Amino acid sequence: MTISADHPAPDQAQRLPAEDAVSEAVRKFGITVEDYMLPARHQIQMVDPDGRLMAESEQGTEPGHEYPLPGDEELMAAYEQLVVGRRVNDQNSALVRQGRMAVYPSSHGQEACQVAAALCLSDGDWLFPTYRDAVAVMARGVDPVETMTIFRGDWHSGYDPARHKVGIQCTPLTTQLLHGVGVAHAAKLRGEDTVVLAMCGDGATSEGDFHEALNFAAVFHLPVVFFVQNNKYAISVPLAHQSVAPSLAHKAVGYGMAGERVDGNDVVALLAVLDRAVKLAREGSGPLLVEAHTYRMQAHTNADDATRYRQDSEVAEWLAKDPISRMKTYLTGRGLLDDDGAARIAEKAEAVASQLRDGLGEDVPVDPQELFRHVFSVPTPQLKEQSAMLADELSREASSEESPK
Repeated sequence: MTISADHPAPDQAQRLPAEDAVSEAVRKFGITVEDYMLPARHQIQMVDPDGRLMAESEQGTEPGHEYPLPGDEELMAAYEQLVVGRRVNDQNSALVRQGRMAVYPSSHGQEACQVAAALCLSDGDWLFPTYRDAVAVMARGVDPVETMTIFRGDWHSGYDPARHKVGIQCTPLTTQLLHGVGVAHAAKLRGEDTVVLAMCGDGATSEGDFHEALNFAAVFHLPVVFFVQNNKYAISVPLAHQSVAPSLAHKAVGYGMAGERVDGNDVVALLAVLDRAVKLAREGSGPLLVEAHTYRMQAHTNADDATRYRQDSEVAEWLAKDPISRMKTYLTGRGLLDDDGAARIAEKAEAVASQLRDGLGEDVPVDPQELFRHVFSVPTPQLKEQSAMLADELSREASSEESPK
Protein backbone atom coordinates (compact mmCIF):
# COMPACT_ATOMS: atom_id res chain seq x y z
CA MET A 1 0.00 0.00 0.00
CA THR A 2 1.40 3.38 -1.01
CA ILE A 3 0.59 6.47 1.04
CA SER A 4 0.86 9.79 -0.78
CA ALA A 5 0.70 13.36 0.44
CA ASP A 6 -2.88 13.53 -0.84
CA HIS A 7 -3.76 10.32 0.99
CA PRO A 8 -2.00 10.45 4.36
CA ALA A 9 -1.57 7.49 6.65
CA PRO A 10 -4.12 7.31 9.46
CA ASP A 11 -2.98 9.25 12.49
CA GLN A 12 -3.40 8.04 16.04
CA ALA A 13 -6.84 9.58 16.32
CA GLN A 14 -7.98 7.77 13.19
CA ARG A 15 -6.59 4.43 14.35
CA LEU A 16 -8.22 4.47 17.75
CA PRO A 17 -11.79 3.70 16.58
CA ALA A 18 -10.53 0.58 14.80
CA GLU A 19 -8.55 -0.51 17.83
CA ASP A 20 -11.54 0.15 20.05
CA ALA A 21 -13.80 -1.88 17.77
CA VAL A 22 -11.49 -4.89 17.89
CA SER A 23 -11.10 -4.50 21.64
CA GLU A 24 -14.86 -4.35 21.99
CA ALA A 25 -15.26 -7.56 20.01
CA VAL A 26 -12.64 -9.22 22.18
CA ARG A 27 -14.38 -8.06 25.37
CA LYS A 28 -17.74 -9.24 24.07
CA PHE A 29 -16.41 -12.73 23.43
CA GLY A 30 -14.37 -12.80 26.63
CA ILE A 31 -11.16 -13.93 24.93
CA THR A 32 -7.73 -12.52 24.13
CA VAL A 33 -6.92 -10.57 20.98
CA GLU A 34 -4.86 -13.50 19.71
CA ASP A 35 -7.71 -15.96 20.25
CA TYR A 36 -10.08 -13.58 18.47
CA MET A 37 -7.83 -13.25 15.41
CA LEU A 38 -6.60 -16.84 15.17
CA PRO A 39 -8.99 -19.45 13.73
CA ALA A 40 -10.37 -22.16 15.97
CA ARG A 41 -8.03 -25.13 16.35
CA HIS A 42 -10.31 -27.29 14.24
CA GLN A 43 -12.40 -26.30 11.22
CA ILE A 44 -16.01 -25.45 11.94
CA GLN A 45 -18.37 -28.24 10.89
CA MET A 46 -21.99 -28.70 11.89
CA VAL A 47 -23.34 -31.45 9.64
CA ASP A 48 -21.11 -34.43 8.88
CA PRO A 49 -20.85 -36.08 5.43
CA ASP A 50 -23.59 -38.54 6.40
CA GLY A 51 -26.05 -35.67 6.98
CA ARG A 52 -25.97 -35.95 10.78
CA LEU A 53 -26.07 -32.84 12.96
CA MET A 54 -22.94 -33.05 15.06
CA ALA A 55 -22.82 -32.48 18.80
CA GLU A 56 -21.60 -29.03 19.78
CA SER A 57 -18.47 -30.61 21.26
CA GLU A 58 -17.64 -32.00 17.79
CA GLN A 59 -18.28 -28.86 15.78
CA GLY A 60 -14.82 -27.37 16.32
CA THR A 61 -16.10 -24.35 18.20
CA GLU A 62 -14.24 -22.60 21.00
CA PRO A 63 -14.92 -19.57 23.22
CA GLY A 64 -15.37 -16.63 20.86
CA HIS A 65 -15.89 -19.00 17.93
CA GLU A 66 -19.40 -20.26 18.66
CA TYR A 67 -21.99 -20.36 15.89
CA PRO A 68 -25.77 -20.70 16.21
CA LEU A 69 -27.62 -22.99 13.81
CA PRO A 70 -29.06 -21.03 10.84
CA GLY A 71 -32.85 -20.76 10.61
CA ASP A 72 -34.96 -23.31 8.73
CA GLU A 73 -36.02 -20.82 6.05
CA GLU A 74 -32.40 -19.95 5.28
CA LEU A 75 -31.46 -23.63 5.15
CA MET A 76 -34.27 -24.47 2.72
CA ALA A 77 -33.36 -21.54 0.49
CA ALA A 78 -29.77 -22.74 0.50
CA TYR A 79 -30.72 -26.28 -0.48
CA GLU A 80 -32.80 -25.01 -3.39
CA GLN A 81 -29.87 -22.94 -4.64
CA LEU A 82 -27.56 -25.93 -4.22
CA VAL A 83 -29.72 -28.09 -6.48
CA VAL A 84 -30.12 -25.33 -9.05
CA GLY A 85 -26.38 -24.63 -8.96
CA ARG A 86 -25.46 -28.29 -9.55
CA ARG A 87 -27.86 -28.51 -12.49
CA VAL A 88 -26.43 -25.30 -13.95
CA ASN A 89 -22.87 -26.57 -13.59
CA ASP A 90 -23.68 -29.78 -15.44
CA GLN A 91 -25.76 -28.00 -18.08
CA ASN A 92 -23.00 -25.51 -18.80
CA SER A 93 -20.46 -28.28 -19.20
CA ALA A 94 -22.74 -29.79 -21.85
CA LEU A 95 -23.14 -26.42 -23.58
CA VAL A 96 -19.37 -26.11 -23.84
CA ARG A 97 -19.18 -29.50 -25.54
CA GLN A 98 -21.90 -28.39 -27.95
CA GLY A 99 -19.95 -25.26 -28.86
CA ARG A 100 -22.54 -22.88 -27.39
CA MET A 101 -20.14 -21.64 -24.70
CA ALA A 102 -16.47 -20.88 -25.22
CA VAL A 103 -15.32 -22.02 -21.79
CA TYR A 104 -16.79 -22.81 -18.38
CA PRO A 105 -14.93 -23.17 -15.07
CA SER A 106 -17.25 -25.54 -13.24
CA SER A 107 -17.87 -25.26 -9.50
CA HIS A 108 -19.31 -28.79 -9.32
CA GLY A 109 -18.65 -29.85 -5.73
CA GLN A 110 -18.17 -26.29 -4.49
CA GLU A 111 -21.81 -25.23 -4.68
CA ALA A 112 -22.13 -24.90 -0.90
CA CYS A 113 -19.51 -22.14 -0.87
CA GLN A 114 -21.19 -20.43 -3.79
CA VAL A 115 -24.64 -20.42 -2.23
CA ALA A 116 -23.56 -19.38 1.26
CA ALA A 117 -21.52 -16.48 -0.13
CA ALA A 118 -24.62 -15.02 -1.78
CA LEU A 119 -27.18 -15.75 0.93
CA CYS A 120 -25.21 -14.20 3.79
CA LEU A 121 -25.39 -10.73 2.22
CA SER A 122 -28.09 -8.06 2.47
CA ASP A 123 -29.52 -6.28 -0.56
CA GLY A 124 -27.20 -3.29 -0.13
CA ASP A 125 -24.03 -5.37 0.17
CA TRP A 126 -21.59 -6.17 -2.64
CA LEU A 127 -20.31 -9.52 -3.91
CA PHE A 128 -17.02 -9.75 -5.83
CA PRO A 129 -16.78 -13.20 -7.43
CA THR A 130 -14.03 -15.06 -9.27
CA TYR A 131 -14.42 -16.60 -12.72
CA ARG A 132 -15.55 -19.86 -11.05
CA ASP A 133 -18.35 -18.28 -9.02
CA ALA A 134 -21.19 -18.15 -11.55
CA VAL A 135 -23.48 -20.06 -9.18
CA ALA A 136 -22.89 -17.40 -6.50
CA VAL A 137 -23.72 -14.68 -9.04
CA MET A 138 -26.98 -16.43 -9.91
CA ALA A 139 -27.83 -16.98 -6.22
CA ARG A 140 -27.41 -13.23 -5.80
CA GLY A 141 -30.34 -12.76 -8.19
CA VAL A 142 -28.66 -12.25 -11.56
CA ASP A 143 -30.48 -13.76 -14.56
CA PRO A 144 -28.90 -17.13 -15.51
CA VAL A 145 -28.41 -16.25 -19.18
CA GLU A 146 -26.94 -12.85 -18.30
CA THR A 147 -24.60 -14.58 -15.85
CA MET A 148 -23.28 -16.93 -18.54
CA THR A 149 -22.99 -14.32 -21.31
CA ILE A 150 -19.32 -13.73 -20.53
CA PHE A 151 -18.53 -17.44 -21.00
CA ARG A 152 -20.04 -17.33 -24.48
CA GLY A 153 -17.17 -15.04 -25.45
CA ASP A 154 -19.21 -11.84 -25.58
CA TRP A 155 -17.45 -8.53 -25.06
CA HIS A 156 -19.44 -7.50 -21.97
CA SER A 157 -20.30 -9.11 -18.67
CA GLY A 158 -23.96 -9.66 -19.48
CA TYR A 159 -25.32 -7.97 -16.35
CA ASP A 160 -25.25 -4.56 -14.70
CA PRO A 161 -22.88 -4.72 -11.69
CA ALA A 162 -24.33 -1.59 -10.08
CA ARG A 163 -27.90 -2.89 -10.28
CA HIS A 164 -27.13 -6.27 -8.71
CA LYS A 165 -24.16 -5.13 -6.61
CA VAL A 166 -22.11 -7.96 -8.07
CA GLY A 167 -18.67 -7.34 -9.55
CA ILE A 168 -17.93 -8.60 -13.03
CA GLN A 169 -16.46 -12.08 -13.28
CA CYS A 170 -13.05 -11.89 -14.89
CA THR A 171 -10.07 -14.14 -15.55
CA PRO A 172 -7.21 -12.07 -14.04
CA LEU A 173 -6.37 -13.64 -10.70
CA THR A 174 -7.13 -11.74 -7.49
CA THR A 175 -7.91 -8.35 -9.02
CA GLN A 176 -11.47 -8.62 -7.67
CA LEU A 177 -10.14 -8.39 -4.10
CA LEU A 178 -8.71 -4.94 -4.81
CA HIS A 179 -11.97 -3.90 -6.47
CA GLY A 180 -13.91 -5.09 -3.44
CA VAL A 181 -11.67 -3.23 -1.03
CA GLY A 182 -12.09 -0.08 -3.12
CA VAL A 183 -15.87 -0.33 -2.97
CA ALA A 184 -15.77 -0.92 0.78
CA HIS A 185 -13.49 2.08 1.27
CA ALA A 186 -15.80 4.31 -0.77
CA ALA A 187 -18.85 3.06 1.13
CA LYS A 188 -17.18 3.78 4.46
CA LEU A 189 -16.21 7.28 3.39
CA ARG A 190 -19.82 7.92 2.37
CA GLY A 191 -21.13 6.53 5.63
CA GLU A 192 -23.03 3.69 3.96
CA ASP A 193 -24.07 0.51 5.75
CA THR A 194 -22.35 -1.77 3.22
CA VAL A 195 -20.41 -5.00 3.62
CA VAL A 196 -18.32 -6.42 0.79
CA LEU A 197 -17.72 -10.15 0.39
CA ALA A 198 -14.74 -10.79 -1.89
CA MET A 199 -14.20 -14.35 -3.10
CA CYS A 200 -10.98 -16.01 -4.20
CA GLY A 201 -9.33 -19.41 -4.46
CA ASP A 202 -6.28 -20.84 -2.73
CA GLY A 203 -4.12 -19.94 -5.73
CA ALA A 204 -5.03 -16.28 -5.31
CA THR A 205 -3.42 -16.21 -1.87
CA SER A 206 -0.04 -16.53 -3.61
CA GLU A 207 -0.58 -13.28 -5.52
CA GLY A 208 0.67 -9.86 -4.49
CA ASP A 209 -2.83 -8.43 -4.92
CA PHE A 210 -3.99 -10.66 -2.08
CA HIS A 211 -1.49 -9.06 0.30
CA GLU A 212 -2.29 -5.53 -0.88
CA ALA A 213 -6.04 -6.03 -0.54
CA LEU A 214 -5.89 -7.52 2.96
CA ASN A 215 -3.35 -5.04 4.22
CA PHE A 216 -5.28 -2.03 2.92
CA ALA A 217 -8.56 -3.36 4.33
CA ALA A 218 -7.00 -3.92 7.74
CA VAL A 219 -5.17 -0.58 7.93
CA PHE A 220 -8.28 1.36 6.96
CA HIS A 221 -10.55 -0.95 8.95
CA LEU A 222 -12.94 -1.71 6.10
CA PRO A 223 -16.08 -3.88 6.24
CA VAL A 224 -14.81 -6.68 3.97
CA VAL A 225 -15.13 -10.44 4.34
CA PHE A 226 -12.41 -12.20 2.35
CA PHE A 227 -13.72 -15.65 1.43
CA VAL A 228 -11.10 -18.17 0.28
CA GLN A 229 -12.39 -21.33 -1.38
CA ASN A 230 -9.50 -23.70 -0.81
CA ASN A 231 -10.18 -26.41 -3.41
CA LYS A 232 -6.62 -27.82 -3.07
CA TYR A 233 -5.34 -26.87 -6.54
CA ALA A 234 -4.36 -23.67 -8.35
CA ILE A 235 -5.07 -25.28 -11.72
CA SER A 236 -2.47 -28.08 -11.38
CA VAL A 237 -0.39 -26.70 -8.48
CA PRO A 238 -1.32 -28.31 -5.13
CA LEU A 239 -1.64 -26.17 -2.03
CA ALA A 240 1.49 -27.72 -0.48
CA HIS A 241 3.53 -26.05 -3.22
CA GLN A 242 1.99 -22.66 -2.45
CA SER A 243 1.99 -22.35 1.32
CA VAL A 244 3.20 -24.23 4.40
CA ALA A 245 1.13 -22.13 6.82
CA PRO A 246 -1.02 -24.16 9.26
CA SER A 247 -3.98 -22.98 7.21
CA LEU A 248 -4.77 -20.10 4.90
CA ALA A 249 -7.03 -18.70 7.63
CA HIS A 250 -3.91 -18.27 9.80
CA LYS A 251 -2.71 -15.60 7.38
CA ALA A 252 -5.35 -13.25 8.82
CA VAL A 253 -3.52 -12.56 12.06
CA GLY A 254 -0.53 -11.21 10.13
CA TYR A 255 -2.74 -8.39 8.87
CA GLY A 256 -4.48 -7.77 12.17
CA MET A 257 -7.83 -9.31 11.32
CA ALA A 258 -9.80 -12.32 12.50
CA GLY A 259 -9.63 -15.60 10.59
CA GLU A 260 -11.74 -18.74 10.57
CA ARG A 261 -11.75 -22.05 8.68
CA VAL A 262 -14.87 -24.02 7.88
CA ASP A 263 -15.93 -27.19 6.10
CA GLY A 264 -16.66 -25.87 2.61
CA ASN A 265 -19.01 -28.77 1.79
CA ASP A 266 -21.18 -28.15 4.85
CA VAL A 267 -23.60 -25.40 3.83
CA VAL A 268 -25.01 -25.22 7.38
CA ALA A 269 -21.61 -24.38 8.85
CA LEU A 270 -20.81 -22.05 5.95
CA LEU A 271 -23.96 -20.03 6.51
CA ALA A 272 -23.28 -19.83 10.24
CA VAL A 273 -19.68 -18.68 9.81
CA LEU A 274 -20.31 -16.23 6.97
CA ASP A 275 -23.45 -14.81 8.61
CA ARG A 276 -21.41 -13.96 11.69
CA ALA A 277 -18.49 -12.61 9.66
CA VAL A 278 -20.81 -10.25 7.76
CA LYS A 279 -22.48 -9.20 11.02
CA LEU A 280 -19.15 -8.41 12.67
CA ALA A 281 -17.95 -6.47 9.64
CA ARG A 282 -21.17 -4.46 9.59
CA GLU A 283 -20.88 -3.69 13.30
CA GLY A 284 -17.45 -2.16 12.73
CA SER A 285 -15.13 -4.99 13.81
CA GLY A 286 -13.12 -4.60 10.61
CA PRO A 287 -12.27 -7.11 7.87
CA LEU A 288 -12.29 -10.88 8.37
CA LEU A 289 -10.83 -13.84 6.48
CA VAL A 290 -12.77 -17.09 6.10
CA GLU A 291 -11.19 -20.17 4.54
CA ALA A 292 -13.48 -22.93 3.29
CA HIS A 293 -12.06 -26.41 2.69
CA THR A 294 -13.72 -27.82 -0.43
CA TYR A 295 -12.83 -29.60 -3.66
CA ARG A 296 -13.14 -29.01 -7.39
CA MET A 297 -14.65 -32.27 -8.60
CA GLN A 298 -14.23 -31.52 -12.27
CA ALA A 299 -11.34 -30.12 -14.29
CA HIS A 300 -10.17 -26.52 -13.90
CA THR A 301 -11.95 -25.73 -17.19
CA ASN A 302 -12.87 -27.72 -20.28
CA ALA A 303 -9.31 -27.06 -21.52
CA ASP A 304 -7.72 -28.83 -18.53
CA ASP A 305 -6.87 -32.52 -18.04
CA ALA A 306 -7.12 -33.02 -14.27
CA THR A 307 -6.01 -36.66 -14.50
CA ARG A 308 -2.45 -35.46 -15.12
CA TYR A 309 -2.03 -34.05 -11.61
CA ARG A 310 -4.48 -35.83 -9.27
CA GLN A 311 -5.55 -39.39 -8.58
CA ASP A 312 -9.02 -40.90 -9.02
CA SER A 313 -8.87 -42.09 -5.42
CA GLU A 314 -8.61 -38.48 -4.24
CA VAL A 315 -11.67 -37.49 -6.27
CA ALA A 316 -13.60 -40.48 -4.90
CA GLU A 317 -12.75 -39.45 -1.34
CA TRP A 318 -14.33 -36.04 -1.90
CA LEU A 319 -17.30 -37.49 -3.75
CA ALA A 320 -18.40 -38.99 -0.43
CA LYS A 321 -18.45 -35.44 1.02
CA ASP A 322 -20.86 -34.08 -1.59
CA PRO A 323 -22.63 -30.98 -0.21
CA ILE A 324 -25.99 -31.67 -1.86
CA SER A 325 -26.55 -35.23 -0.68
CA ARG A 326 -25.36 -34.21 2.79
CA MET A 327 -27.85 -31.35 2.97
CA LYS A 328 -30.71 -33.39 1.53
CA THR A 329 -30.22 -36.10 4.15
CA TYR A 330 -30.07 -33.54 6.94
CA LEU A 331 -33.21 -31.67 5.86
CA THR A 332 -35.14 -34.89 5.24
CA GLY A 333 -34.20 -36.19 8.66
CA ARG A 334 -35.50 -33.02 10.26
CA GLY A 335 -38.78 -33.21 8.36
CA LEU A 336 -38.10 -29.98 6.46
CA LEU A 337 -37.86 -31.67 3.06
CA ASP A 338 -40.20 -34.32 1.64
CA ASP A 339 -40.56 -35.95 -1.78
CA ASP A 340 -42.92 -33.25 -3.05
CA GLY A 341 -40.55 -30.50 -1.96
CA ALA A 342 -37.57 -32.23 -3.53
CA ALA A 343 -39.51 -32.68 -6.78
CA ARG A 344 -40.50 -29.01 -6.85
CA ILE A 345 -36.88 -27.93 -6.41
CA ALA A 346 -35.68 -30.36 -9.08
CA GLU A 347 -38.33 -28.99 -11.44
CA LYS A 348 -37.09 -25.45 -10.84
CA ALA A 349 -33.53 -26.54 -11.55
CA GLU A 350 -34.64 -28.09 -14.85
CA ALA A 351 -36.44 -24.87 -15.77
CA VAL A 352 -33.23 -22.90 -15.24
CA ALA A 353 -31.29 -25.41 -17.35
CA SER A 354 -33.88 -25.07 -20.11
CA GLN A 355 -33.62 -21.29 -19.90
CA LEU A 356 -29.87 -21.55 -20.37
CA ARG A 357 -30.20 -23.88 -23.35
CA ASP A 358 -32.66 -21.55 -25.05
CA GLY A 359 -30.84 -18.33 -24.19
CA LEU A 360 -27.35 -19.49 -25.09
CA GLY A 361 -28.59 -21.21 -28.24
CA GLU A 362 -29.77 -17.94 -29.78
CA ASP A 363 -27.59 -16.34 -32.42
CA VAL A 364 -26.29 -12.98 -31.20
CA PRO A 365 -26.18 -10.20 -33.85
CA VAL A 366 -22.57 -9.14 -34.37
CA ASP A 367 -21.61 -5.53 -35.00
CA PRO A 368 -17.88 -5.36 -35.82
CA GLN A 369 -17.84 -1.61 -35.17
CA GLU A 370 -18.24 -2.34 -31.47
CA LEU A 371 -14.51 -3.11 -31.57
CA PHE A 372 -13.92 0.64 -31.71
CA ARG A 373 -17.05 2.13 -30.14
CA HIS A 374 -16.27 1.56 -26.46
CA VAL A 375 -12.49 2.05 -26.28
CA PHE A 376 -12.50 5.80 -25.61
CA SER A 377 -15.36 8.22 -25.00
CA VAL A 378 -13.85 10.33 -27.80
CA PRO A 379 -12.30 8.06 -30.46
CA THR A 380 -8.67 8.74 -31.34
CA PRO A 381 -7.68 9.50 -34.96
CA GLN A 382 -6.16 6.02 -35.20
CA LEU A 383 -9.41 4.36 -34.09
CA LYS A 384 -11.42 6.45 -36.55
CA GLU A 385 -9.07 5.42 -39.35
CA GLN A 386 -9.25 1.73 -38.41
CA SER A 387 -13.05 1.90 -38.11
CA ALA A 388 -13.32 3.45 -41.57
CA MET A 389 -11.04 0.79 -43.05
CA LEU A 390 -13.17 -1.98 -41.55
CA ALA A 391 -16.39 -0.35 -42.74
CA ASP A 392 -14.99 -0.10 -46.27
CA GLU A 393 -13.87 -3.74 -46.22
CA LEU A 394 -17.26 -4.95 -44.98
CA SER A 395 -19.01 -2.85 -47.61
CA ARG A 396 -16.90 -4.34 -50.40
CA GLU A 397 -17.58 -7.87 -49.12
CA ALA A 398 -21.31 -7.20 -49.05
CA SER A 399 -21.24 -5.82 -52.58
CA SER A 400 -19.30 -8.86 -53.76
CA GLU A 401 -21.83 -11.23 -52.27
CA GLU A 402 -24.72 -9.35 -53.88
CA SER A 403 -23.12 -9.27 -57.34
CA PRO A 404 -24.44 -11.89 -59.82
CA LYS A 405 -22.06 -14.78 -60.34
